[in-house]
Amino acid sequence: MPHVALDRLDSALSAGTPDEVYLFFGENEFLKEEKLRDVVEKLVDAGTRDFNLDVLRGSDADPGRVSTALDALPLMALRRVVVIRDLPALKKGSRAIVDRYVAAPAADTVLVLIAPAGWKTDASLVSRTSAVEFTALTTSQALKWTVERAAVFGVTIEPDAGRLLMAATGPDLSAIDGELRKLRDYATNGTIDSNAVRDIVGVSEGRTTSDLIDLVCARDGEGASALVPVVLSQPKASGVGLVMALTTHLLGIGQVLTDRGNRVGPRQQTANLYAMMGEARSAPVARPWSEAVSAMTKHADQWDHAAVDRGLGWLADADSALKNTGLSTDDHVLGTLVLMMCARRQPRKRVA
Repeated sequence: MPHVALDRLDSALSAGTPDEVYLFFGENEFLKEEKLRDVVEKLVDAGTRDFNLDVLRGSDADPGRVSTALDALPLMALRRVVVIRDLPALKKGSRAIVDRYVAAPAADTVLVLIAPAGWKTDASLVSRTSAVEFTALTTSQALKWTVERAAVFGVTIEPDAGRLLMAATGPDLSAIDGELRKLRDYATNGTIDSNAVRDIVGVSEGRTTSDLIDLVCARDGEGASALVPVVLSQPKASGVGLVMALTTHLLGIGQVLTDRGNRVGPRQQTANLYAMMGEARSAPVARPWSEAVSAMTKHADQWDHAAVDRGLGWLADADSALKNTGLSTDDHVLGTLVLMMCARRQPRKRVA
């Protein structure tokens, strides 16, 4: 079967005409869980939910429990829903039962199989189910989602306020959802503006993750190091996340330097940067891709290949240090890192 788009799934749930077997997979755990709630709420009546909903976890689902859940008939309802979480953890016997069921599913049961982020896609299973992939959103997609989410909460969010919020949370939908729930109570005349984001979320223009990255790309060590504690105090900010975002930007700068050395035109340079980020979607950029590309190309003249190589080495060391908790604080590691990356090597003086 082809992959099922989210809008098609939503239409099927609203019409009460779901497919027999769904497979939810992909990196976006927030949307995955939200859509599972939709499945349960729209397909299983609250009054009979105790009888017509089974939720199993792969590691605990022995063959007997799996068979009982899949063989049961609806009670006082048109259908049952069976959810099996953490699909890869199913033991061999339980997985065999699921595979046989998928080949001939019951018409009055909806089976939802859920694979966690990082799951190595099983092409055979994907082809035999209605597979819905929940991909991680880019910052631009998350901005659009933020506007739609605000509308669900009965408020609107101004474009500048949305961008400011994104500077604090990144494309983390769980964090955005939590901040919007607080902001809707602070909205003036039903509108969330930048002042509300500054007051409630605690982030201001010129003091965001993007601003810190821009300062490092421009090799302004003093400005970047001063901004480190401010940025790390914001929601969802972390030393590891910042290191990964800086790594992506420095790799992009290296790509620009290589392209310029090969006399690649500006348009193709931009295309190469987008391709680079697309090939490494798991690597965060912490901002819209267009802004990242702009920073990479604008500040590439501040770097050479040797400086890029040194910077990447220091970023790898910082990542290791940050993951070894207790050795040093994020503030200290990041502050030292950006000063080292931004320092410019002076030519050696000739000895007379």
